Amino acid sequence: MPTVGEIMTPDVLGLEPATSLVDAARRMHERRVGAVVVTDGDRLVGIVTERDVLRAVATGAIDGSVGDAMTHGPDTIGPEESAGHAAALMIHGGFRHLPVVDGSDVVGMLSIRDLVRVSVDDEAPRGV
Repeated sequence: MPTVGEIMTPDVLGLEPATSLVDAARRMHERRVGAVVVTDGDRLVGIVTERDVLRAVATGAIDGSVGDAMTHGPDTIGPEESAGHAAALMIHGGFRHLPVVDGSDVVGMLSIRDLVRVSVDDEAPRGV
């Protein structure tokens, strides 16, 4: 089974807590990503996902900031961990995105799509 570092997306969109949620949604759309890390300086403080944006729209809080909508202190995983371990964390935690950290540095983002891609690649018909 591959490691998280082998399948993660290394180009992570990071925003500050004061960023408007509308700006965050626009940037997520432009980059075609479902989650962004929220940093205070170099320190990871949260994650904002499509679900968070949808919740803000549904509750009339779309004019708020990323800091208002983020999940504080998200679970993280190291790049050397197995994809299977990441899948277990995501399934048991009920989330679809997992920041990848090396020490205190955010080095990537792992999505459930990344994990499914690995699974599908393993199951793809041979010789086609």
